[in-house]
Amino acid sequence: MSDNDETWGIAHVHASFNNTIITITDLTGAETVAKSSGGSVVKQNRDESSPYAAMQMAETVAEEVKAAGIDGLHIRVRGPGGNLQQNPGPGAQATIRALARAGIEIGRIEDVTPIPHDGTRAPKGSGF
Repeated sequence: MSDNDETWGIAHVHASFNNTIITITDLTGAETVAKSSGGSVVKQNRDESSPYAAMQMAETVAEEVKAAGIDGLHIRVRGPGGNLQQNPGPGAQATIRALARAGIEIGRIEDVTPIPHDGTRAPKGSGF
C-alpha cells in the first residue's frame, strides 16, 4: 500500500441566498454519491440558506461519503451567477468548514459561478 491509495470525490456546493445544495460525485462527476439540500434539515424556508443548515447538511453528507469509501473532496462552489450576484450565499463557507471538521481531506476549492460575457440585461431594480 502506497501513500496515494486514497479515493477522491467532488463536492458541488450551490450556495444561493435562498438555499444551499450539496451534491457529492465521483471524480468524473457522473456518479452521485450523496446529496442534500437546506429543506431536508430545517423546517422554515427562510433558514434553508443559513450557515447552520449548511453545517447540518455537510455532517450528514460526510457520513455517507465516508461510508462510500471516499477520503478526500475537491470542492466546487457555485454562487447565483448570471446577471445576479457573483459571490456565493452564506452556506458556502460553513459547508467547507463542516466538511473539514468531519475529518474529510479537502483538496482544491474552485469557484464555478457562471459569469456572463455580456449576456442578458440586468432587471430594472437591481441597483447597479
